[in-house]
Amino acid sequence: MTAGDGAVVRVLVVDDHPVVRDGLIGVLGAADGIEVVGEAAGGHEAVELVGRCDPDVVLMDLRMADGSGVEAIRRLRERDRRRPRVLVLTTYDTDRDIRGALQAGADGYLLKDVRSADLVRAVRDLADGRPVLVPAALAALTRRGGDPVLSEREAGVLRLVADGLTNRAIATRLGIGEATVKTHLLHVYTKLEVADRASAVRRAWEQGLV
Repeated sequence: MTAGDGAVVRVLVVDDHPVVRDGLIGVLGAADGIEVVGEAAGGHEAVELVGRCDPDVVLMDLRMADGSGVEAIRRLRERDRRRPRVLVLTTYDTDRDIRGALQAGADGYLLKDVRSADLVRAVRDLADGRPVLVPAALAALTRRGGDPVLSEREAGVLRLVADGLTNRAIATRLGIGEATVKTHLLHVYTKLEVADRASAVRRAWEQGLV
């Protein structure tokens, strides 16, 4: 399911503060093409609800009284590597928090000072397979070094993908053809054994490739 095919994006909201949870439900529930199918006050409850609600996107807080978001993400990824997409929404932007969430398998990372319109857009983007990362998360991602499984050009293209650029924008930035960008991405997908942009960014982070 993608937001672009006309289907409704099903969202599960996870946060241990009722006021915050209600606000998120109100913002997302009022958006066209998004349906809030459940809410949870902690990580353990979130994992249980995913099986019943079958969301496309889980909006996950990190630090909660009833089970951490990181542990919940890890358990969800043990069940399924790709579904549901997990978008972290937190007040914490330290490298430790970001790395913990991305290594556990989060697909996106936002801070709670995000504007409502940007949050709605991020949920739709993630449902469509596009990565969503705040600058702090992108910086943490690109600070990682590792085994050069990806070529320098492939890693550079993937960093720009993580920054939210389209293929055309990447081509302009790097001074290459759009077809060349697509070729680099196909090589990245093959090497990382993934099928889309968001999964490529997450896998590259997990393996320390970019």
